[in-house]
Amino acid sequence: MADMGGQALEIFEVMRTAGAIREYSDVANSDEVLYEILDNARFAPSGGNRQPWRVLVIKDAAVRRRVRELYSEGWKEYMAHVKKGLVPFAPIDGGKWSGPAVDLDEAAGMTFSNQYALTLDESPILLVLLARLSDLACLDNGLDRQSIVGGGSVYPFGHNILLAARSKGLGGVMTTVVCRREPQMKLLLEIPEEFAVAGLITIGTPKKFFTKLTRRSVEEFTFVDRFGGKAFMPSDS
Repeated sequence: MADMGGQALEIFEVMRTAGAIREYSDVANSDEVLYEILDNARFAPSGGNRQPWRVLVIKDAAVRRRVRELYSEGWKEYMAHVKKGLVPFAPIDGGKWSGPAVDLDEAAGMTFSNQYALTLDESPILLVLLARLSDLACLDNGLDRQSIVGGGSVYPFGHNILLAARSKGLGGVMTTVVCRREPQMKLLLEIPEEFAVAGLITIGTPKKFFTKLTRRSVEEFTFVDRFGGKAFMPSDS
């Protein structure tokens, strides 16, 4: 059970209703609540239990504004891809990334209307998620494609933060857009060389909860014995 304003939420309900929340009310969230969220989230799995994550709680108003600016720069690059019908920075060249598929200088001059980007610094809770690179067991390094395995040791922790927030009646979102400006983020936040910026998480009291999330059915993404084989159904158990 999870607590929400005195009401209990089943774990499956938490999972099914923890959608991306980007608009928050002006209700302040205490450090005690954030501490409890992180205290529960820390039990996420990681390779060798090395727990490579570090979290920066951003409170200073000037630092928050600069993070917002860096996020907005990355968002322009993201949207430049989207406007061309592309998945931003996707490794589509035989599983590898061969360089930007759009003109990044041109993207920098874009104008856009994104309320989340424009008000990011006003989020009640603003976290920067880091990963210590030397603690990531990247067993797919050396394969002739984009490495992805290392993220498995840090992003479950990030998602646990969102699930723990949801169980407290809060909402949030984790975004990697800010990673497009990692050098500037590291300089701004005095992040040591051995750490990578894994993402940014905002949390607050939602203006509106999205309780009916849309996802593919199990039958659409689960196969028996081979890729593209018979769809897995309960009767197969």
